[in-house]
Amino acid sequence: MSGPVLVIELTEAVPHSAIQRLREFLFRSSARFEEKRVGEYDLHVRADCLGITDTAGVDGHRPILVSLMGPGIGDEATFDAEHADEAGQEPLIGFTSTHAVDVIAFCNSPVDHAVAALLTAAIMDVIGGVANAELREDQVPIVADLPGIIATTTDPWPAAYGSAEFLRAWREQPGFRLQK
Repeated sequence: MSGPVLVIELTEAVPHSAIQRLREFLFRSSARFEEKRVGEYDLHVRADCLGITDTAGVDGHRPILVSLMGPGIGDEATFDAEHADEAGQEPLIGFTSTHAVDVIAFCNSPVDHAVAALLTAAIMDVIGGVANAELREDQVPIVADLPGIIATTTDPWPAAYGSAEFLRAWREQPGFRLQK
């Protein structure tokens, strides 16, 4: 079963020193860490390392893929395909994304949604960027006034763009749930 996905939009390639800091953070936060290539990590993130203490009875080691992509790193074709429908990002976030980081949970329990959001926020603390979160239509008004929100849109689909602070604030909302 696949779980939620968040994207971190970036203005430029991530410097090697920031990738090294990201690698170190992910290694420390994971019960299982596999570097598939520079910038791509197959992990079992320890929920408690992100401050999540209630795992609702599921294993606290959650499977996640973190994948940096764009020109010169990762799968450029996937980056291009994922961003083909989002050519209008610049008016919303102030730049056109040249690189991105996908944070993909492999399971879909509430704890996986929390881990995906808080891990994405922690990654943003290391490398920067703007979170791109697809929404359900009814979530747009819920997130519109949260701290750290940069923009919301419904075209071509409902989405919110925000900072790490936004992800942390959204995660605290009743009924929090990311899109798959």
